[in-house]
Amino acid sequence: MARLWQAPQLLLAILVALMVLTYQERRKTFLSVKEVPASEPFVTATMEYVTDDFNKKSDDKYNFRIVRILRVQKQITDHMEYRVNMEMRRTTCQKLETTNCSFQEGELYKQIVCFYSVFVLPWFEKYKILNKNCTDG
Repeated sequence: MARLWQAPQLLLAILVALMVLTYQERRKTFLSVKEVPASEPFVTATMEYVTDDFNKKSDDKYNFRIVRILRVQKQITDHMEYRVNMEMRRTTCQKLETTNCSFQEGELYKQIVCFYSVFVLPWFEKYKILNKNCTDG
């Protein structure tokens, strides 16, 4: 009688082990982190979203614009996540203005360095800021 119960238990243990191994293998397969160029199409759209979000949430009277993208990393799982380091500067355009914005000079000059981590589903044009840290540059 004891042997009748051992066979199903052994099969169940094997099945669980196979499921765990398959899950671990899938996690490794779909996960990659690599540095990508700032000219990549989804990076460009993500940077537009980040800039708009920064300007909407900023208490500053003037808009900011990206001066230089220092580094972009892309992580892929079931979505994309971009991790971006960049420099931004205050422009001459106030909140509602968006065209012909040159950078401020003189006493209104302000430059900041920002790190953003952004959840991206580009095929649905869905973005969400996961982490943001900006400091005076």
